[in-house]
Amino acid sequence: MSPKERKQLKILRKKLDILDNSFIKLLKKRSRLVDKVLKLKKYRNQIVDKKRINIILKNIKRKSINNNIDPKITQRIWKNMIGAFIDYERRNFNSK
Repeated sequence: MSPKERKQLKILRKKLDILDNSFIKLLKKRSRLVDKVLKLKKYRNQIVDKKRINIILKNIKRKSINNNIDPKITQRIWKNMIGAFIDYERRNFNSK
């Protein structure tokens, strides 16, 4: 890699770091909303709503295509995020 390419790489990585910081702030907001949703759930079996998950994933795919983003990337991100929040809800259900 040439010195010019290394410099470009460093600049691009800095921009990615800035975006990552924005994602962290959004995840914090999402976490707060998930906490509020969790407080409304009376039974553990209410944690996973497969119908809602399918709707979310379908919408994400459509929005990805409309925004010229590879839907395989967004589908994987959202599936992982949904799974992580389901795990979070399960771990925190009894302490709500």
